Amino acid sequence: MKKKLFKRKDMIIENPLVTFNQPASKISEQYRTIRTNLKFSASNQYYKTILITSPLGGEGKSITVTNLGISMSQQGQRVLIIDSNLRNPNLHKIFKIDNSLGLTSILTGKSVLEGTVSQTEISKLDVLTSGPIPHNPTELLGSMTMIKLMKKIVENYDVILFDSAPVLEVADTTVVSNQCEAVVLVLDYATTENNDAVEAKRVLEFANARVVGAIINKAG
Repeated sequence: MKKKLFKRKDMIIENPLVTFNQPASKISEQYRTIRTNLKFSASNQYYKTILITSPLGGEGKSITVTNLGISMSQQGQRVLIIDSNLRNPNLHKIFKIDNSLGLTSILTGKSVLEGTVSQTEISKLDVLTSGPIPHNPTELLGSMTMIKLMKKIVENYDVILFDSAPVLEVADTTVVSNQCEAVVLVLDYATTENNDAVEAKRVLEFANARVVGAIINKAG
C-alpha cells in the first residue's frame, strides 16, 4: 500500500455526524488530519474528485466519507458528497434524506442535478443520494451521461467525494475510479485481511485509478 493517511480511533456509530456535532473531539481532529494529508499528497493542487472505497463491505467508508466531507466544508470549501453505491446505498440514511430521487434519476434522464441535490444543515455541504436502485448500475456509472455529470459538478463545487461500492464485490467502483483524481481505501483494523487490501489496490490501479493512500478505521 502507499502511505497511510492516518489511523482513526473507534467511531461512535450512534453519532455518525461527529465532526459536526462534536467539532472539538479527538475524532474530529483526526478527520482534519486526513483533510490536511490529502491536501499535501496532491503535487500541484487540491484534489477535486475523490472516491472513497473499501475492499469489502462493512469497513466504515460511508461514515468516513461523511465526516471527511463535513471537515472539508468547515474549512470553507463547497463540498458535494455523492452516493455512487447503487446497490447498497447509505448516505440517505446517515443524513436522513429522502432517496426517491438521486444519482440514478439523473443518469436515467428522470431528473436534473439542480432539482436532485439536497442541501444539508451543514453550511457548504450538499448531498446527492443514490436514488432508486437500478438493474444496471455498472452501465449507468460508465455512461456518457455520468461523464457529462462529472464535468458539470466539477464546475459547481470545490470538492466532490464519492461513496462507492466495495471494490472487490462489484465492478461499479472501478468504472468510477478512473474518472476521479484520487482514490482512498478505507480498511478496518480488526477485519480487513492484508490480501484483500493488496488486491483492492491492484484492481484499482489496473483500472488506471490513482490510489493516494488508505485510512485505517477503528485502529487501536
